Order: sequence, then structure tokens, then C-alpha cells
Amino acid sequence: MVAKISHGSNLYGALSYNQEKVDEGLGKVLATNLVIEPTDGAFNASACMQDFERFMPSHITTKKPVIHVSLNPHPDDKLTDQQLLEIGQKYMERLGYGSQPYMIFKHEDIDRQHIHIVSTRVRPDGSLVPDSFEKDRSNKIRRELEKEYNLIPANGQKQGEAWQLATVDVSQGNLKRQVANVLKPLSEMYRFQTLGEYRALLSLYNIGVEEIKGENKGKPYRGLVYSALDSEGNRIGKPLKSSLFGKALGIEALENQFGTSKETIKTDGVTARTRAIVSEALNSTRTEKEFRAALQKKGIDLVLRRNDEGRIFGATFIDHNERAVLNGSRLGKEFSANVLNERFADDSPREDLQTEQPKQSDNLRQIDKPATDKQPQFSQSTIDDAAGSLLSVLTPEAGGQDNNLPTIKRKRKKKRRYGRQL
Repeated sequence: MVAKISHGSNLYGALSYNQEKVDEGLGKVLATNLVIEPTDGAFNASACMQDFERFMPSHITTKKPVIHVSLNPHPDDKLTDQQLLEIGQKYMERLGYGSQPYMIFKHEDIDRQHIHIVSTRVRPDGSLVPDSFEKDRSNKIRRELEKEYNLIPANGQKQGEAWQLATVDVSQGNLKRQVANVLKPLSEMYRFQTLGEYRALLSLYNIGVEEIKGENKGKPYRGLVYSALDSEGNRIGKPLKSSLFGKALGIEALENQFGTSKETIKTDGVTARTRAIVSEALNSTRTEKEFRAALQKKGIDLVLRRNDEGRIFGATFIDHNERAVLNGSRLGKEFSANVLNERFADDSPREDLQTEQPKQSDNLRQIDKPATDKQPQFSQSTIDDAAGSLLSVLTPEAGGQDNNLPTIKRKRKKKRRYGRQL
């Protein structure tokens, strides 16, 4: 079983996210603690929010009063709802939240059954539930529960297995629901600092995203449209405007999230840990295929962007263990698009590595012809449907080497060297 803990500021958002699963028939409420269950069994986020607030002081000082836990048994673990309920209750009790209001939701939107638990970190007296060594304590509790319920241990599962969301498949229909089922958990779980990094993350699930600008009745307009992608990264079907999925997935909310992600990535030291893993993989492999396979074993996806000539002009590393998306240049110059392009130009084995590497299937996503290389083929009527009556213009992300523009090679000026002055 894999346990994931997130702290946040938006209690209503956490409740509504889980309640939407219930309303869509993709989940159910298994249990509540100090939250009143409606007589008809029909929960709603607003009423639940009021119950939570009854146990919170009017003024709180912490910026992140919400705790959102997911417990993910292995797909081969067949548990009843009663067992999942017991696991959730025991986990919260042992973590120190037995006296706090909380709700346990079962999600059924992906192949594996799993539960989400929403609670508050603030006690009625204004103090916080202790979070010292929270990750270590969580792992200890997880191991205890694995033994009690004879579950497959987390260390026996593949990295990144806990949150295997279903990729969008146009042939299955109901694109809006498929896209929503991916967008909402990803935007909540992962940290990314630019639209380009967000786009790379979504591409793993056959979803594209673009910013649109224009005027509507004389007023400037900015927004996002999401699209389904085929296996080659090409847009298919009608674009879906972000408002269909709520404000949390619009341009303004995401830009706020960019700033928050930047702070938490820096504070948590994520970049250094991811850099160490990527560096080891790069130094121990010879070809792009081997590099990808080595990263995958460590729970990292690599998304490369190539132009029509095959030149790499963008590289993004998606660390599923850290829940962070990082452009190559953030990790260091040696991981930038230019360096990787030179390294894998002919993709031939390196002579300095003599040991034979095991063959791995190259099943990670690579975008050879990104959607932003050319204007999307949307008709005017389609644009009107997606963004209102405006002439939208797709705008590439500004700044940084790993944006979606081909790299321009410039001649280097020779530096003059002077003798040392004594």
C-alpha cells in the first residue's frame, strides 16, 4: 500500500474534489468522523464544510490547515469497503487525527481501488496536530496496516504505481469526463512552475493545453483550452475551454500555482534530489532509450520536444516520487535541451561504457512534433465554441531555453586572454 500526504489551504476544494467523484458515480463516502451524515445519505461539500468549521477556531495562523491523504493498496489486494473503512480509520487514529473531523472517500475512477481522507490540522483550541517526522510515522503506520490486512508491501510495488490515472482515449467517448478525471488530481498533486511544464505533464495522459488571447466585445481576453491528443501528440476532437472544469484549472489559478510550486520545490530541496537521480542515469547509460529506461525505474518520465528536423529543443523531467515537473535547464546545463541533443544526436552507444546494459522497452512518451510548432487546425466555429467570439492566438511560453520554440544557434565570440598582472 502506498500512502501520500498533502497539506493545503483550500478545505472546500478538497471536499468538492472528492464529492464530485461521488456525484459522478465514481466514488462513495465510506465513513465520517464528527461530520454529520445526511438522513438521505446525499452529502454535499457546503454542508460538510460547515461541520468542519464547527471544530475550527475563527482565526487560524497556519497557511495550510488542510490535510489530504490517499491510501492506495496494490491492484491485487482485494479489499471490501468495510476493510478500506477500517484501514482509513486506523491510519488517521495512529497519525494523531482521531479527534479531528474527517471524511473517508473511496474512489473508483482508476483501475485500482483507493481511498482519500480529508481532515483539518487545526484543533479547536487553535493548536496544530503535530507533523514532526510525519512521513516516517506514516510509513511505520503503513507497514503495520500491511501486516494486519496481509497487503502487498509498498516496497514491492513499482515506482509511481500509486497514481496510475487512465490516459484519455477518444474512442471511449465522453471526453469532458475523461479529461476532468485527469486534470483535477494532477493539478492538485503535482508541482510545476510554467505552462510548458504543465503541458509536459498532461501529455503523458494524452491531453494538450494552450493559452489563448484575444478580445471579446472590446475587452482583452486570456484563457486556456484543453484538447485530447492522439498517440503522436496531435490534437483531435474539439478543444475544451478551461471554464468547463472550474476556476482552479484556469490561467489565473495556474499562474498562482506556478509561484507556490516554485517556493515549495525550493524549500523542500526537490531539485537537488531529482538532479542526483537524473545525473546517475545519464552517466550510466549510452543511448536515449537506455536513459529513459533508467529514469523510469526510478519513477521519472522524460518528455522531449523535437522540431521537424529531429532536433531536441525542449526536455522536461517528471519526477513522480517528488510529484514535481522540472525543465532540464532547471536541473543544470548538463541536462538542458542543447546538451541532450548533442548527446543523443546519433543515439550511438558510448565507447566509455563497456558493460552490457539490459534492454528495456521504450514505453515513455516522446513528443517529436509538438502541437505548438504550428498553429492548431481549429475552425473559426470551433474557436467560438471553446473561447467565445474572439480571434484566439496561441502564444508560446516566454522565457527560458526549454520553451516551445526551436533553439537558435549563435556563434560564440572568442574571449581574449590576458597574461597575469604582477
